[in-house]
Amino acid sequence: MILSNRRAMFGWLGGALLLSSGAGRAMQASLSAGSIADAVAALKPGEFIWAPDVAPDGPVMIIVSLQTQRAYVYRNGVIIGVSTVSTGKEGHETPTGVFTVLQKAKDHKSNLYNNAPMPFMQRLTWDGIALHAGNLPGYPASHGCIRLPMAFARQLYGATSLGLTVVITDAHDVPRVAPTPAVLAGNAPSAANDDRARWQIDKAATGPISIIISASDRRLLVLRNGVEIGRTPVTISGPVTGASAYTLRAKDDTGFHWLQLPLPGQAVEPGQELSAEERERLHIPEDFRVRLAAMLVPGTTVVLTSDTLRSGGSGRKMTVIAGDEDASSGGQ
Repeated sequence: MILSNRRAMFGWLGGALLLSSGAGRAMQASLSAGSIADAVAALKPGEFIWAPDVAPDGPVMIIVSLQTQRAYVYRNGVIIGVSTVSTGKEGHETPTGVFTVLQKAKDHKSNLYNNAPMPFMQRLTWDGIALHAGNLPGYPASHGCIRLPMAFARQLYGATSLGLTVVITDAHDVPRVAPTPAVLAGNAPSAANDDRARWQIDKAATGPISIIISASDRRLLVLRNGVEIGRTPVTISGPVTGASAYTLRAKDDTGFHWLQLPLPGQAVEPGQELSAEERERLHIPEDFRVRLAAMLVPGTTVVLTSDTLRSGGSGRKMTVIAGDEDASSGGQ
């Protein structure tokens, strides 16, 4: 079926690290090889990772960790971006819970705080809490909103739609695969910590497919429309360092034709297919391989990572915030 980690030393999800400058522009630099978690922890205020091509389609979801001052963006269950943030300061704490995007505006100005600019605003409550671009000093400094780097806020704005789910949590750890509602509510263990093989296609009968392979866990996950529908133990011949991303160009009588994604920061020859030798590094149980092969279509993406997918959710039940507008509040 797949894969190799050739030319995969450049960084997490095959992506690029974008460093925001004082002028609000973005400078591009490759991530170094090593742990995804270490790379995310090392981000400085105003820095972020954005790699949308690893999951070009599917539902989008955002998790914000108040403890780490990070926002995680998932598409089709795969993390496509991580950003530093600045949340509410003492006396103006950002509320935790499960929210939806109620309103979007590129050039919004605050109704509460001296007409302060809130570029690429995405409203979460009608009493003033929103995602938007702003200053990131490296600690909680807002009046409750979630400030983002300008370049990241612009990219995120283009990737979201009204009704999108945003989870704000006090927890340090966040899921490395988009969690289910039961996990978010604290009613079930994280599926990422369950090693049992399974195939549950009825959970999502349609939608785009993404595959995540963890060399550390020796496990493959299949997600469709953002929902996990299958997992299996795997073995990988040879070392895996860092991460890489691939897309299925075609499938025909000769087999599957996988290309490494030509993302920023990576020297990949256009149109170069993975060789049979590289694909044969991945060993999947035969019954699972046959089922998966039948579902694969051009555009299916694969992420191979050296990191574990094991991570805790919030560990407690969160309140779902009502989205009814209070006309008297005016918003922020």
